[in-house]
Amino acid sequence: METALFDFELPNEFIALRPAKPRHAARLLVVRPGAKLVHARMMDLADYLHKSDAVVINDSKVIAARLAGKRLRGSTLAAAEPKIEILLCRRLDPVRFLALCRPARKVRPGDKLFLGRTLKAEVVGRGEAGEVELRFERSGAALDAAIAAEGEMPLPPYIARQRPADARDDDDYQTIFAHEKGSVAAPTAGLHFTPELLASLAARGVALENLTLHVGPGTFLPVTASDTGAHKMHAERAILTAETAARLNAARAAGGRIVAVGTTTLRTLESAARPDGTLEAFEGETDLFITPGYRFKTAEVLLTNFHLPRSTLFMLVCAFCGIETMKAAYAEAIRERYRFYSYGDACLLFRRQP
Repeated sequence: METALFDFELPNEFIALRPAKPRHAARLLVVRPGAKLVHARMMDLADYLHKSDAVVINDSKVIAARLAGKRLRGSTLAAAEPKIEILLCRRLDPVRFLALCRPARKVRPGDKLFLGRTLKAEVVGRGEAGEVELRFERSGAALDAAIAAEGEMPLPPYIARQRPADARDDDDYQTIFAHEKGSVAAPTAGLHFTPELLASLAARGVALENLTLHVGPGTFLPVTASDTGAHKMHAERAILTAETAARLNAARAAGGRIVAVGTTTLRTLESAARPDGTLEAFEGETDLFITPGYRFKTAEVLLTNFHLPRSTLFMLVCAFCGIETMKAAYAEAIRERYRFYSYGDACLLFRRQP
C-alpha cells in the first residue's frame, strides 16, 4: 500500500505544546463510520459507553530516558570530546539498555561514556536498527534511581523542537495510571484521564482494566518507505496477564465492548488475541504493524489522539475506521482547530464493520 495515501497537511500552529487544563477538558471528536461527526469533551466519554463495556489502559511509565555526556579517554574526561546525546530505548537486563546515540558515528563498541554527573556506561555492541547497546556500572534499582536523577523527560521531537522540557513535563507527560517503568514516550491517550473522569466512568458501571506496553521511540518515526510493506516496526515489550484476559473475555461474552485507550493498548490486545478473538496471557515482544486490510479481533472502540501524517499510528486508525473516514475526520478537526499530537485533543473511534 502506498505510504502517500496516509499523508495530510497540518499547520504548525495546531501542534499542542501543553496539555489541556484540566486534562479532561480536552476536546473529543466522536467518529462512527458512515455517521455524522460529533464534537464533545473528554469529560463526556461515559456518555458514549455502555454499562457492560471494559475500558483498557496502558500503565507504562515514562522514564527520564534522555541523557547527555561525553566519551571517557582512559579514566579522564577530555574537554575536547564532543557532547554525546543518548536516548534509552529498551531495557535488556538489570545493567543493559538499547539506546539511540547522536552523533552515532562517534561511538564504537568498547567506548566508555560518562553521562550526566555520575553515570558511567560501556558501549558493548550495536542493535539491528543501529541502536547502541550500553552496559552500565550500576544495576537494577540503583541504576533506575541514577537515570531518574540524571536524565531528562524525552519529549516528542515535534515539541522538543519548539521548547525544552521543563518541570511541568515531569507530571504532564505521565498518565495517572503510570506504574510500570519502561517507556520513552507516553501512551498519550491516557493523558486525558483524571480522577473526575474515572469517577464518571465508574458511575456508568464501566470496568477499568490495565495492561503494559513499553513505548519505544519508533512511535515518532514516519514511514519513509514508499510502500508500507517495506516498513519494519520496532519491537516493544508488552504484558497482558491471564487474569485481565479472562475478565475481558467475560465482559465480551456478556455483551460488552472492549474500549482500548490508545494504539499501544490496541496493539497489545491484538498481539494477545487467539484466532477466534478471545484473549490469552501475553508477555513478550510485539512488532505488530497494522494497516488497512487488517482484521481486528478485539477492541470495538478506540480512544486515541490525533497522529502524525505517514505514521504507523495514523495507518492504524485508518485500518480501524477506514482511510476516507479518518481523512475526513482529520480535515474536520483542522477546520475546527483541534489540538494535535501528544498533548493535543482526542478522538473516539468506533470500529468499521466489515
